[in-house]
Amino acid sequence: MKAKVEKAKTSNAVEILNQMAGDSPELKQLTEEARVNANVAQLIYEARQKAGLSQAELAERIGSKQGVISRLEDADYDGHSLTMLQRIAAALGKQVSIHFSDVSKVRAKQKQSRRLVHAGAES
Repeated sequence: MKAKVEKAKTSNAVEILNQMAGDSPELKQLTEEARVNANVAQLIYEARQKAGLSQAELAERIGSKQGVISRLEDADYDGHSLTMLQRIAAALGKQVSIHFSDVSKVRAKQKQSRRLVHAGAES
């Protein structure tokens, strides 16, 4: 009889989602889209905070409503548009920068990060 290999427990949300997705390309794609949306929302939030603006103040600068900024800063929101990101960036004295990453390099970097996190947790 084969001995069961016990997986290390984690509280890392991305790691948990990756474990749940397993080998499913569809679930992996959804997980990646959710990660990107959460990152964009966090970038907007951090840039606004760094500028010392409330959601209402940023909304006024871009000719919008506070609720729009609130939605854009929501990690679950999936309607970020390049046009809106450019308006926000301009209002904050910033510019939008987009790049494409080699998937295999990104995955290797993520695996390395997970190993470091697990090694740190074991210390």
